[in-house]
Amino acid sequence: MEEDKNKFFSFYDQFAENQDKPGINSRHLNILDKVKDAGLSANHSILEVGCGIGILSHLLAKQVKEGEVFAVDISPESIKKAKTLWKDQVNLKFEVSDMHDFDKLGKTFDFFVFPDIMEHISMDQYDHLFRNINKHAHQDSVIFIHIPSPRYLQWMIENDPQKLQLIEQPLDSGDLIKSITSNGFYLEKMETYPIFFEEKDYQYFVFRASKALVNSTPRKKWEILKERISIRIRHGIIN
Repeated sequence: MEEDKNKFFSFYDQFAENQDKPGINSRHLNILDKVKDAGLSANHSILEVGCGIGILSHLLAKQVKEGEVFAVDISPESIKKAKTLWKDQVNLKFEVSDMHDFDKLGKTFDFFVFPDIMEHISMDQYDHLFRNINKHAHQDSVIFIHIPSPRYLQWMIENDPQKLQLIEQPLDSGDLIKSITSNGFYLEKMETYPIFFEEKDYQYFVFRASKALVNSTPRKKWEILKERISIRIRHGIIN
């Protein structure tokens, strides 16, 4: 087990050498856009899990200028590089962690961002991981998860495996959702969409902390009417 763990860490230390060559790409920008759509505000605090050399971390930190980003990765080499690359961003901090023993006593985060990391984590670790996340959440916390779509990743495994990392597993969405909802969150949104390929190569989930509803707020009538008109026009319904 220790040998496997060291092999895993070593792979990502070497992987860090190539991460900054492409720079900011469409995947980073799509994740940023969808995190913002999930309600990210300028004063929010973010825990990013699996930050690599911090390219997305840097983009997130620019969005929360009154808040902070705390980014972790298992690779000491990646974190070392991230600290050098983004040393001028005062609201961006990095730390080496595999999240197993992560514990910031009394600290909570508004957003937990997992950018294409869950497919590299063994599913038997999910329950412990999200129990730990729940310890650092509050009643309005959001979990954002981005992964390669399982169908597309399976195609990659069978047809283009040399482009994959050390551990790549197509995730069963049901198992992922169950792990998170059993630890104090509910699924608000899930979407499979294309970034680099027409076959919809990525998928994302938005979870919010579970809390009882205290009231029920009717939608404005003009919003419902506008929606109905839009649907009728799109589908050619005239009656």
